[in-house]
Amino acid sequence: MRMPNSIWLYRLYDVAEEIKLDIVEQTLAHTKPTSRLRLSRARLKSIQIPNPPVTVELGEEWMKLGQRDFRVRFTGKIYDLGVISLIMHILLPTAFSYQEIRDLALYLCENEEMEGITEGIFQNKLEEVIKGLGKAMIHPGLKGAEEDYILFFFQEWNQEWDPVPLLLAEPEPVSPQVRRETLQHSFSYGPDDLTIITWASALVYDAAGSHDIPDLLEFALTQLLELRYYDNLLSEEMGKMYDDIEEAERVTQLRRLGHYRHIMNRLMELVVDINEILERIQNSLKVTEDVFYARVYGAALSVFRTRAWVESIQRKLSVIMQNYTMLSNRLVNQQSVLLELAIVLLFLLEIFLTLPSLIH
Repeated sequence: MRMPNSIWLYRLYDVAEEIKLDIVEQTLAHTKPTSRLRLSRARLKSIQIPNPPVTVELGEEWMKLGQRDFRVRFTGKIYDLGVISLIMHILLPTAFSYQEIRDLALYLCENEEMEGITEGIFQNKLEEVIKGLGKAMIHPGLKGAEEDYILFFFQEWNQEWDPVPLLLAEPEPVSPQVRRETLQHSFSYGPDDLTIITWASALVYDAAGSHDIPDLLEFALTQLLELRYYDNLLSEEMGKMYDDIEEAERVTQLRRLGHYRHIMNRLMELVVDINEILERIQNSLKVTEDVFYARVYGAALSVFRTRAWVESIQRKLSVIMQNYTMLSNRLVNQQSVLLELAIVLLFLLEIFLTLPSLIH
């Protein structure tokens, strides 16, 4: 059955440190249709997903958007990284013209009232999913990290249609430079497909209706969300580190050693945890043999600037390790001073004890 063209609104939330997907399947399977993600066109070993996310169906309803009612389908994906991705699929009527699609895109992106409505709907769906997860979440809690995105999915695409106004939600003509930059990351494998990726939106045309490309883009968005969250976490931890070091400098020398040890233990735990999480994020999906999917996925990571976030995290980890080394050296020096002081005191005590016998 041929699916209608549609507009997908994404919201991704970081809700836990980790989510046990085997427990998720057991828990949600009793109440909602669930499945593990599998790319339909990729050969078995061409794409490695160590722990595929759990897809969950969240129902359909009718929504009034502008002056018209649309059928809307909700789905979600639950990732072991602690991320829940929610998608609102706005199904477009069969005879929907290009101008109507363009007007709807502008309405979705620019109308503040609509933004408030969709945000409320996403929050309700998020609460609905979280309630069903139970013990599957490790260290749960909304961390304030979220990502939004919009994707235009077409099974029917007219070559005369201009994708730029859709991607930019721009009613006015744009310059040739803006057009070139918008279409910079465009990909086609054959005559019946097209993918265009930008920072805030993407357009995917696939006559066969495969969702592989949107799934790859969603993985890239998940990585972006997690990298941004842990980069911000490191910034906060570095602020605490400097405050703790400053506080340690104000106490007595003996107490200072205990403060140093406490700070060093916390820093080492943080570095180990972040390195482990960073490896999990980067290994959540690997494209090994499919050249086309590798190009698309690599472009998405580039457009979302995930490399810059990884480098930022690595720089902050390096700064933390430098402070760890500094504190370690100070601790050794302080212990050396105390040891030397203890030796001097013992020497003076020995003299004091032997002094009476020398006098007699």
